[in-house]
Amino acid sequence: MSDTIININALTPAETEEAVNQAGETKTRLTGAKAFVSAMFAGMFIGFGALFFLIITSDPALTWGPKRFLGGLAFCMGLVLVLCCGAELFTGNSLMASDLASKRISWPAMLRNWVIVWFGNFAGALLLVTLIALAGTMGLNDGAVGATAVATAVGKVTPGWGVLFVRGILCNILVCLAVRVGFSARSVADKVLGILLPIAGFVAMGFEHCVANMFFLPIGLVSSLMGYGTDAAGALTVPGILANLSAATLGNIVGGTVVVALGYWFINRRPAAQAV
Repeated sequence: MSDTIININALTPAETEEAVNQAGETKTRLTGAKAFVSAMFAGMFIGFGALFFLIITSDPALTWGPKRFLGGLAFCMGLVLVLCCGAELFTGNSLMASDLASKRISWPAMLRNWVIVWFGNFAGALLLVTLIALAGTMGLNDGAVGATAVATAVGKVTPGWGVLFVRGILCNILVCLAVRVGFSARSVADKVLGILLPIAGFVAMGFEHCVANMFFLPIGLVSSLMGYGTDAAGALTVPGILANLSAATLGNIVGGTVVVALGYWFINRRPAAQAV
């Protein structure tokens, strides 16, 4: 009986590209209902990471730098759950653009997935916001968690649309690179360790992730209505929330598709003479 050789090395960039493309093809074959429910899970997972961030950063004893770093590490829980448990995340699905460039999927198939997953992520995030509000979680630390939720949300609706758009680009460059690291890993431990710094980094740097904001902004609004963070509550409005989500979403698409997906597709694509 021949010995089985187990390769513990990470996939090469070219092998990772193929794994990403195979996953993209699989995503287009999901039924609408399965894609939506899977996306709801992802929205909730990212929301849990965002809530973990709020709890960590509500500690007044932490100085600014350590607070951002530790909060970023806490937020990583969301993507860890998405990659290890399996769920449809809109920002990560930007990588499907490489399948499109390789003509492995069609425009309608990709856009259908994106629309279903975006709304599924939002539904999952809003469901979690409802449950968290009912659980009284915003009252933790003598209401500091609720106040932090309001302050975080206000900080996200205050910048101009263009600034938020650029922050969205920068965010999804790091998120999609983290997803590629996850695809290249051969074990759960590899996935977790590989995504920690890119995700903690984008959070600490203050970039904008549309799915995270589907939780951060509604929970901030709900917390303000519950009486937390009253000094800044007036800055939170539904039009402001929608403006942030539109800028972050479009920026995330550009960062994920143009920079990461198409960039690595160009680097790893086979010349036409070898493609037969």
